[in-house]
Amino acid sequence: MQNIIIVIETFINLHHIRILSVIVYKEIRNTIRFIMAEKYNASNIALEQILNYIKSGEIAIPEIQRPFVWKPKQVRDLIDSLYTGYPTGYLIISQSPNIRLKDGTLAEGKKIMIDGQQRVTALMTAIMGIDIINSDFQKKRIKIAFNPLANPENDEERFKVQDNAILRDKRWIADIAEVFKPSFDMWQFVNDYCETNQEINGSALNKILMQLIDIKNRQIGVITLNKELTIDEVTEIFIRINSQGAKLNQADFAMSKIAANVTYGGNMLRKAIDYFSHLSVQPEWYSDMIKDEEFMNSIFASKLKWLKDDREEIFDPDYNDILRIAFMYKFGRAKMKDLVSLLGGRDFETREYREEIAENSFSQLTSGVIDFMNEYTFSNFVLAIKSAGFISSKLINSQMTLDFAYTLYLLLNADSNIDKTQIKHYVIKWYVMTTLTSRYITSPETVMDMDIKRIKERGFLNYFSEVEAANLSDTFWDIALVQYLETSVINSPYFNLYLASQIHDADDALFTCGYKINDLITVIGDVHHIFPKKYLIKNGVNEKSKYNQIANYTYLDTQVNKAVRDDSPNTYFSKVFEQCETGTAVYGNITDKALLLKNLQQNCIPETILHMEHTDYEDFLEERRKLMAQKIKKYYYSL
Repeated sequence: MQNIIIVIETFINLHHIRILSVIVYKEIRNTIRFIMAEKYNASNIALEQILNYIKSGEIAIPEIQRPFVWKPKQVRDLIDSLYTGYPTGYLIISQSPNIRLKDGTLAEGKKIMIDGQQRVTALMTAIMGIDIINSDFQKKRIKIAFNPLANPENDEERFKVQDNAILRDKRWIADIAEVFKPSFDMWQFVNDYCETNQEINGSALNKILMQLIDIKNRQIGVITLNKELTIDEVTEIFIRINSQGAKLNQADFAMSKIAANVTYGGNMLRKAIDYFSHLSVQPEWYSDMIKDEEFMNSIFASKLKWLKDDREEIFDPDYNDILRIAFMYKFGRAKMKDLVSLLGGRDFETREYREEIAENSFSQLTSGVIDFMNEYTFSNFVLAIKSAGFISSKLINSQMTLDFAYTLYLLLNADSNIDKTQIKHYVIKWYVMTTLTSRYITSPETVMDMDIKRIKERGFLNYFSEVEAANLSDTFWDIALVQYLETSVINSPYFNLYLASQIHDADDALFTCGYKINDLITVIGDVHHIFPKKYLIKNGVNEKSKYNQIANYTYLDTQVNKAVRDDSPNTYFSKVFEQCETGTAVYGNITDKALLLKNLQQNCIPETILHMEHTDYEDFLEERRKLMAQKIKKYYYSL
């Protein structure tokens, strides 16, 4: 069990299990009844028995989507819930013989845990002392400490995640797994603990420890699905159940089908997707990847090698992104449920399942993933995005929008009718336009599905012209965009687009010449309130949503920001104009009026700022929003 590396997220969010467990059980029961007329049974099994079943292999862990993703605090909360007798949700077990296990074998004669693996894995690491492998592919233990002296009535915590402070504190049992070992000597431990902590007697400590050990006898609800159910029926149950709790998306189910299919190389494809997403974040992990000899002999190994030297952080795709992009690119569809069906061999016209469809789907998907991983293509796409001013991941608001942009890059690269020298131009225009219009924010799969199909039907250039004309009218630039800029959300896509326009135009920060916006974003710089926050509060503007308007923000050199302090705009702007006459810089390094006026224009600061006080604040915001909107417009049409 030390090799458990792929698990499913629990269908009940741990933060809610104490309240919602009974409700969720009813939902699960009703869901299953709705689907297949009670082809299941429900029972309660002692936790110790469940863990022993898993340890012996009677209950098996399938080759399925996710690594252990719980935070240590969630593991602690689960243990605390068990200790206090709170409900902890239900496990779902399938008896289907056609599910593939971690070792590649079929599950004949075994029970398969298809839901609840996060909780079970948490218990195995905390109670049984077994290492788990986290989302970074690192083997580790999560050690939970217990304080027998804690008084919950005084808000003292009984359980904590082990740290150095706990190891130094003799009140704490640093690792509860020691208590659950068969070799644990209760009598000796009680004597030793009471000798060190004389405020508790042996009888009281023994009672507390017995309550802790009694965790293993807690009854866990188990729903066992009938072995007659097909994998597709099990998947449908899973989808419905997870709609009541923390959802597993369709990419998870696709990954499950991929991993289970050895015939068409799904097991290696699954590894390639996982390894790419891991290496893109941690290139140094390559030294561990090469230890997988089977994978290194596959067609994918050479496609990933370049990632060991990759330090780019603009686009670090996970398995969802890779699957989505490869699917859209090769299949001309965007709804991931369709990929699940195609990998299972579904014919959308006849609604029948044919093996040749599954075989062809695996072939196309493999080809799409290989094209996705191409170093030249991937690197040039990232270069295109950066050339548009998106030089930091902080400026990327929507992963879906970025995913579609890369899909488009792959499509245009494969389109013989497209001038290859213009591909970057088309892609960044589409990316900026779809960011501006929040095209893939609401119902993204539906919209992307429509876009990908119409691009294939009409050709990209024709469709692009239609979408641009429909969405970027004069009304959008003059009214709608100005309204969108009326927000206090600093990571707003519209503020990020404004910053991207400044980076693209190589603009200088306010009051400086030679201090570029891009440097302040990537190296060091402050977001400055043009009307200082304390100045506004002092004058009655107390609401955060008012003084934190993005139209009141500008990037500023740190030293300049400190010098400005909380002066009124007419005060410190007047001093900047004065330094152009005296030649002595007080704020920044500009001492030429022509350069100063250009600098104000670059930062969309109206010249009327020179005379503005707090009573002019709303007028200033409105005026600046219009200037920012026009700058974004000019930027878009310059791409």
